[in-house]
Amino acid sequence: MGLVISFLGSEWKRRPFFFFFFFFFFLCAWWFSFQNQVQTQRQEDRHSRSSDTVRLHLLQRAPRRRLLQELGDQKIPFLGPSDRGFQQLWDSSYSGLVLKKSCSLPTELHGRVQAALLTLRRKGCLLRDLVRVRDRDVFTAVSRALLGEPGHTYRYLDTRLFAIPWHSEDADVKGQNCCDPDLRAACKALWELNTFFCSDVSQLKEGDRLTQCVKGEAEAKQSEEGDTESKHSEDSKNSEGGDSESRQSEEGDTESKHSEEWDIESKHSDEGCSGTKQEGEWETGSKHSSEEGESSQVKPGETIVGAETQPLGLGPQEKPVAQLKHSLSDYHIEDKEEQASEQGCSQPSPPQVCTGPVKFNVTLLNYMDPAAMSQLKEEPYYGMGKMAVGWHHDENLITHSPVAVYSYSCHDDKGESSEGGSAEKAFWRIGLKVAWDIHTPGLMLPLESGDCYYMRDDLNCTHQHCVLAGETARFSSTHRVAECSSGTLTYIQSQCQEALSNLHTDPETGSHSLLDLLPTTLRRCEEIHNEVEFEWLRQYWFQGQRYTRFCSWWTSPMEQLEKDWRLMETMTMLFLASVEDEGRAEEGRREMAETLLSALTDRHQQRQTWRDRCHSNLAQTLPPEEAPVDRPFWGVDDPGMPLPFDLADIINRVESLLWRM
Repeated sequence: MGLVISFLGSEWKRRPFFFFFFFFFFLCAWWFSFQNQVQTQRQEDRHSRSSDTVRLHLLQRAPRRRLLQELGDQKIPFLGPSDRGFQQLWDSSYSGLVLKKSCSLPTELHGRVQAALLTLRRKGCLLRDLVRVRDRDVFTAVSRALLGEPGHTYRYLDTRLFAIPWHSEDADVKGQNCCDPDLRAACKALWELNTFFCSDVSQLKEGDRLTQCVKGEAEAKQSEEGDTESKHSEDSKNSEGGDSESRQSEEGDTESKHSEEWDIESKHSDEGCSGTKQEGEWETGSKHSSEEGESSQVKPGETIVGAETQPLGLGPQEKPVAQLKHSLSDYHIEDKEEQASEQGCSQPSPPQVCTGPVKFNVTLLNYMDPAAMSQLKEEPYYGMGKMAVGWHHDENLITHSPVAVYSYSCHDDKGESSEGGSAEKAFWRIGLKVAWDIHTPGLMLPLESGDCYYMRDDLNCTHQHCVLAGETARFSSTHRVAECSSGTLTYIQSQCQEALSNLHTDPETGSHSLLDLLPTTLRRCEEIHNEVEFEWLRQYWFQGQRYTRFCSWWTSPMEQLEKDWRLMETMTMLFLASVEDEGRAEEGRREMAETLLSALTDRHQQRQTWRDRCHSNLAQTLPPEEAPVDRPFWGVDDPGMPLPFDLADIINRVESLLWRM
């Protein structure tokens, strides 16, 4: 060892530059190795959240697949109005459902509402949404718009809809010239319908199922068909069997080749996503059939006789439905667990419960024309017919709050009604089932133009419903008590005030400084910063110019939100300067640096995601007035912005600072 040290000492005197070069090379190699480890760790952290989500979906999909595999080619029974036991089933298992026939609404109200829906359609206010399902963008099958209380929003499938205010006489928008007179009149008509629903739902008594004007009619129908067995109604017999479903608590596969054109039902969808996809999560057929996405199939256990589809007798190896009860009796638990794990972002904690008089604060308008659809999938469990909207719960609502739906069918945009059609299959229908329960038969109700239905009490929580397509175009106005604790303009403005209260502006020089450098305060400010940017500004601009084309109510508030957001960018710059200040105590700086790094990493990732969505192939298919706008966005040399759009370099600086501490 002594000889080695002696040799190195002599060589150091003879060749000092060689040793400097060797030491520098070793240091560089170590530094690059360290940076590579940092980048690898960052990528793993970046994808860990999405990987966990994918893993969760895979775990949840397995029991659903087994359910349909157990059912095989059989169908669970369901009852329609002409079936024996229909009223008894309704009373015992679907008591929260109330059907209100068109004749029980004022004729003048019908006229105003239907004219309003046609006006909104004619003006182009009803548009398909580009929503997010399992990290993929898809279009909704229906065209839609949100109306409601001024400043309210409604969030579903990672999409925030901004309500066009219904211009009620006592609303905040009174006197504002934010839209043309025809649109104002249309919005006011829907507000009148909303007011009617609020009053009518509150007056319903326990046990009300049908409005009085049609009780006798329903009873007469039932007596005429008294010897009819529990079976598929004629309405669904005219449809071929299929093995598809859409994503809700039973989410549909998005991997069909048509997934970019037809939406999937989701846990957060509300009469917006069609059942036009093969059911991947409930797949019973081959992968090939799922990928091909056939519009309809005749199931092996059925035969077509004339216009009717009848189940064949069970083969020796096929299980009767009764034998499936034991193996499937625990599946209903999955649905409740998923609701708890995947609520909308505006879900409060603990959830609010609807008490007192009903006050619907928004209505989601939907329009769909089956004739314009290339394919509609068959309802897979009961054989009810072709689905326009798959099985789902309405989400992001106040717990146990009712939902009121007005249904209007018309032949075309001129408003020629489909009323008076002799064939039941011409009607749109609503299907209901107890969530994850094959013990109880399903329920199917035809909807004539102008009919309404209410889902009261806990029906929306314990049951699922689907919408079955008729032969004509249909509007629906779905009135709800949306959970808006973090979804109103008033809320986000108060958040901005809270964050900006930590920013001091010198009245003489205009320079800025932070008042409080406590990590908890800084963390809160950065959370609000991200909320304003990604839950409001980018959500708003992702939907293009659709709002400003029809109604300018949101223009000024969004401009102010953007100004507040720019000040928050300044606050982040000051936060960064404090972290990099070598004169601060190391212990405090480290906690501040970790807080900043977490906020910046999240912001950087979300900006990239939104940028990719705005420039996706689907987004490019939209006309300019509807195409997503990548805003806020700025170049590297923008003097008006305190920080760059791309935060990668700043993140590296903070990471290096943490490593040195």
